[in-house]
Amino acid sequence: MDALKSDIAQYIDEIKAISPANPEELENFRIKYLGTKGLVKSLFGRMKDVAKEDKKEAGQLLNSLKQTAEAHYEQYAHLKEQSDNGAQTIDLSLPAKPFPIGSRHPLKIVENKVVSIFEKLGFEVAEGPEIEDDWHNFTSLNMPEDHTARDMQDTFYIHTNPDWILRTHTSSVQARVLESKGQPPVRVICPGRVYRNETISARAHCFFHQCEGLYIDENVSFADLKQTLYHFVTEMFGAKTKIRFRPSYFPFTEPSAEMDISCTVCGGSGCSLCKHTGWVEILGCGMVHPNLLRNFNIDPEKYTGFAFGMGVERMTQIKYQVNDLRLYSQNDLRFLRQFVSHS
Repeated sequence: MDALKSDIAQYIDEIKAISPANPEELENFRIKYLGTKGLVKSLFGRMKDVAKEDKKEAGQLLNSLKQTAEAHYEQYAHLKEQSDNGAQTIDLSLPAKPFPIGSRHPLKIVENKVVSIFEKLGFEVAEGPEIEDDWHNFTSLNMPEDHTARDMQDTFYIHTNPDWILRTHTSSVQARVLESKGQPPVRVICPGRVYRNETISARAHCFFHQCEGLYIDENVSFADLKQTLYHFVTEMFGAKTKIRFRPSYFPFTEPSAEMDISCTVCGGSGCSLCKHTGWVEILGCGMVHPNLLRNFNIDPEKYTGFAFGMGVERMTQIKYQVNDLRLYSQNDLRFLRQFVSHS
């Protein structure tokens, strides 16, 4: 018992004399006195050799030693916290690590620009479902079930119900607007994603984006259509851009036309983008077919209108000379970072 008392007193004096200066010295102190093989635990192991009448006193002395060691360790615990937070002190005067700057997708940049131009002309933005029924996507747009124009669009049909499809154009949104609006005037721009069963390549994809416009009112003429599109091209590509219209066919417009602009890369002299013609086709357009108006109980003798539709990918290709459609959906940051300054 006397030997145990002497050892406890010696260790208490040692503990009080220790002043750890860094986390490493503090950890050495913990191992030596409080570790599983430390001095405190080894002294508790000597209790079995203490006489029964002395055990109470010996236990109190050992507890006093343990409490002294633990209190001394806690006194320097801030050294351990510094270690946990990193060996180096944080300099709060240094600038923070910058977050990488994001950007809008190039297709969204162009789509927003197109929509903005037409909004300034009084067109309202309209959106609709991407899973569409046959009536809104085809039949109501003057393409009945046996119409050959349906072959122009390789459609994705829902297997369990062929009357439901992935929309092939945003003209279906125009149909829904006419259905809900009732009577003209109607002036909407319809951006959105559409789907067609195409083989994916640099020039084609199974999904792409369109912006389609519709204007119906009294006394709307083809001249109104041309002036609207002249203004759009001027705002989108500049005042020096030349424009031409070519006769075409669309089942929901009559007469119909396709519109070309002078190539923005070569200025009309001929290059690979315009296939050395000097012209690039950007959209289809025409006067709304009377049958379409009748399908929505609109009197074609009183109201006329025009419609147009353009591919956002084609507009982006012309504006930024991006020749591979697959780049738009591959999420390659090297490609997308090029458009930070355009957002």
